[in-house]
Formats: sequence, structure tokens, C-alpha cells
Amino acid sequence: MTTKLSNAQIAWRAAQDLPDGAYVNLGIGFPEMIAKFKPKGREVIYHTENGVLDFGEAPPAGQEDWDLINAGKKAITLNDGASFFHHADSFAMVRGGHLDVAVLGAYEISENGDLANWSTGPGSVPAVGGAMDLVHGAKQVWVVTDHVTKKGAPKLLKQCRLPLTGVACVTTVYTSLAVVDIRDGCFVLREKLPGMSLDELQALTEADLSVEGTVKDLVVPEV
Repeated sequence: MTTKLSNAQIAWRAAQDLPDGAYVNLGIGFPEMIAKFKPKGREVIYHTENGVLDFGEAPPAGQEDWDLINAGKKAITLNDGASFFHHADSFAMVRGGHLDVAVLGAYEISENGDLANWSTGPGSVPAVGGAMDLVHGAKQVWVVTDHVTKKGAPKLLKQCRLPLTGVACVTTVYTSLAVVDIRDGCFVLREKLPGMSLDELQALTEADLSVEGTVKDLVVPEV
């Protein structure tokens, strides 16, 4: 099988679709990597639930200011014009529909856009965070994830089996093998790795992959 993309490469690919002037929340963990791949010439204003608007990429090692962190307790930098506000005001921005995009990780995504990303089921340590607000407050919800689990099982499913974070909320999924949009209750394949056939990709995807027009090659630089 074709070598899959690294997490950094998935983050890079998702970053290329962020529109100029967008207000974007990056979920804790993997999605935070997107902040360092903002396309040149585009203004993207990043939001974090703990109360910062317009932060930049992480500072160099050893130059962190630990009074400046995101919701995942990672050090951040500030862009000119950045602002700070109360946690409650931050969630008012989320719930008020002021975010254009929220980018989150996932355990499972269903073909109608359901998302499971806060619990792996009985015996797990749940981590709700702000995800349940984000998936219903942001205008678009993007997911960045490996295409399969660590055991090789599909993550793109007909129906989620784990506890849901949100219903019919995901609009696009950026995986280690493909870029998939969710429209009218279907996974619509937009891009796939050039060395992988559609049949090979479908074998790693539980739900059917719909094709509308030309499927582009998923070409990503070394990052």
C-alpha cells in the first residue's frame, strides 16, 4: 500500500483550504499543528477556548512564555492585534456562531457527518472539553485524522459506534490517505494519494466513497 501522510502533512493539507479572513478554532492535540502551516498571503485568525484571539505558531524551544498558552496548554505566540478575554466570552463567541471553521481530531466519523471524538467507550477516560460546543457553533467542522485506527480498522463508517460528540456536523475530513467531503449523507472523495487505487482506498473505508467528477491527486510536500 502507498505510504500514508504524516500528521504534519495532513495538517499542512488542511491549512491550505483555510479561507482568507477566516476565524478558526484548532482542537487540542493534532489539529494544533495547523497553526504553523498558514498559507502565505492569507490572514487566518486563530481562536482558543481559554480566551485568545489571533495567536500564531508555537515559539522556538526555550523561548516559551508560559503565560501564553492555548486550550491544550501548549505555548503560543501572539500576532499584532491579538486580544485576550474571559473564558465565558470565548464560549459566547463559539456558541454565537462567530467561528468560520473548527478543526478537530476524531475516533470515528459517519457518512452523514456524525462525529465521535471524546470517549472510546466503557473504561475510557473521557475528555469532553469544548468539542461539543465547537461542533454546533462553528459554520464548518473539519476533521484531521489517520484514515484507520492503530489496529487498521476503518474510521470512516456508515454509523459511529462510540459516544457521539455531535450529529451531522462534520463537513470535510482530511486523512492520511484522502480528502473527503460530506454532502447529502455521503462521503464524497475529493483527493486521494496518487499511488493508491479507488478500490484500495474503499477497502480501508467502511462507508461507500462517492465520486463526483475528477478525483485529484493528494500531493503534499515534506514538512
